[in-house]
Amino acid sequence: MTLRSDDITRLADLPRGRRRAVIAWSLYDWANSAFPAVIGTFVFATYFVQAVAESETVGTSQWGFAMAIAGVLIAVLSPPLGAVADGAGGRKPWLAGFTVMALATCGALWWVRPDPTSVPFALVVVVLATLAFELGTVFYNAMLVDVAPRPMMGRISGWGWGAGYVGGLFCLVLCLVLLIQPDPPLFPLDRAEAEHVRATNLLVAVWYGVFCWPLFLLVPDAPRRAPIRSAIRSGMAAMARLLPELRRRPAVTRFLIARLLYTDGLNTLFNFGAIYAAGTFGMATDEIILLGIAMNITAGIGAGLFAFVDDAIGPKRTVLISLGALAAIGGTLLLVEGKLWFWLLALPLGVFFGPAQAASRTLMARLAPLEQASEYFGLFALSGRITAFAGPAALAAATAAFDSQRAGMATILLFLLGGAAILTTVREPPVRAVAPPSV
Repeated sequence: MTLRSDDITRLADLPRGRRRAVIAWSLYDWANSAFPAVIGTFVFATYFVQAVAESETVGTSQWGFAMAIAGVLIAVLSPPLGAVADGAGGRKPWLAGFTVMALATCGALWWVRPDPTSVPFALVVVVLATLAFELGTVFYNAMLVDVAPRPMMGRISGWGWGAGYVGGLFCLVLCLVLLIQPDPPLFPLDRAEAEHVRATNLLVAVWYGVFCWPLFLLVPDAPRRAPIRSAIRSGMAAMARLLPELRRRPAVTRFLIARLLYTDGLNTLFNFGAIYAAGTFGMATDEIILLGIAMNITAGIGAGLFAFVDDAIGPKRTVLISLGALAAIGGTLLLVEGKLWFWLLALPLGVFFGPAQAASRTLMARLAPLEQASEYFGLFALSGRITAFAGPAALAAATAAFDSQRAGMATILLFLLGGAAILTTVREPPVRAVAPPSV
């Protein structure tokens, strides 16, 4: 059932069943993006730090170490699961299993009361939820090759990303207007027990569950091709063959190391920005949700505008400009006082998130040999995950050591600037280059 025709370049050219599969596949991104938007960043994370933990600095440190543990588990499990996704086939049962795990853990967060005794339960559940979300995306992303004809792969991938962006926004808006703002509440929720905030976790579970089911009904699964053990062995063997080759391609090696550093900084900044806003600037939950909505809008604008900049000046310069702007604005945010200054700086900060990541993908496409593009993009994905624990761990350690959220957030600058410094040593090949330069 997999469509392979290279002649199909428009959605209208696809058979009706395949068009529905494309829409259903994209809708899964709409479904699962509620998790990072509501739980991972703007609502539950700030609720944990402000209302559950012993103090805001202790809570920031605890959340950082929890995300570091999740990052280690993701880094360890993603490569073998990626091999299963590519080699064994039968991806939907795996995706279904991780989806059910994500739904259950999201719902379980309802039981996290505003009391320090809930801290251990909260951290264990959020680590499991993060793990389920991230590992599920391994199989979801792998399904793209079965859904999209080759000439449309980039567009369909972009449609999924865009659906996720809009879905996260809509879920945040529903959290705000249905649960957080109404007083008295629209539902029988005890505000003294923060039930109006805790209910956002239930909303995420319902949202996730309602919008994920079309994928399982309408998207064809890849046939089983090899036993799971065999797929893992062959996938890891391919990775082992590729790693020594990097010694002959130092430009690629330096880029992957640079990306490893600045991606840790970007992810940590995104994941802990709302916690910093709540703890240091005293922003309430409804303000944090409004901040998330506004920053997602500016991030979308930035991604659209810088797509043209990428083509005009090249991806390396685009990434460096974005990292420099993020470091400058982020550094200023560590010094200012007052909510007005935070808003004035946070909104332009969002403009540079998307370009730093999108242009990195473009640069990888230019550096990778055409005949090994898939293998090199496997390394590209690994470089974004293998040290995902480092940024949260550094932030948690600095926050605990100095009893200051500002000190913890300052560690992000080291990752951004360190990655940028290494990136300056990478020679960007011309647009039509077939293989990357050796220096």
